[in-house]
Amino acid sequence: MTFDELNIHKPLLNALADLGFKEPTAIQAKAFAVVMSGKDVLGIAQTGTGKTYAYLLPCLRQWTFAKNKAPQILILVPTRELVMQVVSEVVKLTTYMDIKVAGIIGGVSINPQIDEINSGLDVIVATPGRLLELIVNGTLKLKTIKKLVIDEVDEMLSLGFRPQLTHILDALPKRQNLLFSATITEEVEALIADYFNAPVKVEAAPTGTPLENIIQKGYSVPNFNTKVNLLEYLLTHDKEMTKVLVFTASKKMADMIFEKMELKFPEKIGVIHSNKAQNFRFNAVNQFKEGKFQALIATDIVARGIDVYEVTHVINFDTPDEAESYMHRIGRTGRYDKNGISITFITQQEEELQSKIELLMNYKIPMLDLPEELEISEVLLASEMPVVKMKNIKVKLPKKSLAGPAFHEKSEKNKKTNSKVPHKQLMREKYGKPKKRANKPGKKSK
Repeated sequence: MTFDELNIHKPLLNALADLGFKEPTAIQAKAFAVVMSGKDVLGIAQTGTGKTYAYLLPCLRQWTFAKNKAPQILILVPTRELVMQVVSEVVKLTTYMDIKVAGIIGGVSINPQIDEINSGLDVIVATPGRLLELIVNGTLKLKTIKKLVIDEVDEMLSLGFRPQLTHILDALPKRQNLLFSATITEEVEALIADYFNAPVKVEAAPTGTPLENIIQKGYSVPNFNTKVNLLEYLLTHDKEMTKVLVFTASKKMADMIFEKMELKFPEKIGVIHSNKAQNFRFNAVNQFKEGKFQALIATDIVARGIDVYEVTHVINFDTPDEAESYMHRIGRTGRYDKNGISITFITQQEEELQSKIELLMNYKIPMLDLPEELEISEVLLASEMPVVKMKNIKVKLPKKSLAGPAFHEKSEKNKKTNSKVPHKQLMREKYGKPKKRANKPGKKSK
């Protein structure tokens, strides 16, 4: 099937031609007619299969011109990077259409966003927090919204956006709901049950199915510092590693890897995570896209918004705790039917996580031997130090005596007993004769 065979009008077809896209992906072909029908849709597709265009194409096809430029399409995504990515795709697709789009994100000044809304918008792409802020302060009115798209909803909920999301859903008028994600969790299903009207499920591939055009590999690595050595070795010796996305579990670890790699590859390595300023993150991603950075080190959350064409390799520096996160990670390469390679560094402690990933995919990750020249480090992080378990020896205490309470002889000074001595006797002992008490004033003697 080609895009010409879908019910797409000339402006969108021209934009697709300019972008070099001729054939829709599986999720795009399956979702188009269902979205056009006006029914609520639950789209399940892996990262990298073109699900952004799966909802953008039919939504933009059904957009109608309005003089007042009131927003008709609202797209909610979990991260700032993903907002910018979706906005960029809308701009590309609407080259021949009079559509105005804006990204609404937190972490930056709200005033320019207020000005954009007041000037009129057709499409809004937003993160839930800042969007709700604009709704509450009265800047944004949602009564004209006809289509709501929630993209990467599983990540949105895992980031704690459910309260904001439910407030936004409650504030919206009657509309068509479109939800797209790579994985559907119980929390996502609960949200669908509360707010969706008999959604049609559109699935390009079962959750956990590995992409055919991604070659997966793994290395058994003893510790963190050996992982750093292996990453350095691969970036140095594999000439095909021109755009490498390195995933790590935490911001702290991302910075640690960057500090070590920057020494060996000055100005060739970038790092992004949520503690970095927004402009810093945008610049790092742009330098990676332009090929100035050979590798970009990122945490799972911010990497959801990285849509870089022709990422040659994804390296899982650590094995993710959630098997679904692994699917999101490797989907950053092998995009748009291009080939890609995923490499995972696995310690002995991470083998159980590896098993969960393989169970989800029903596929065993091929393991490779470490390069002979690789330096195996014996330097361990504090978290990698073996835990010394002390044997808990129980001491058997002697049985208590049944003889009663303990008795101790009093010292001489404590042997004194308190007894009351009559005043008359005290006076006799002191003066040698009895002495009478003096009368109190005003009291007559007898």
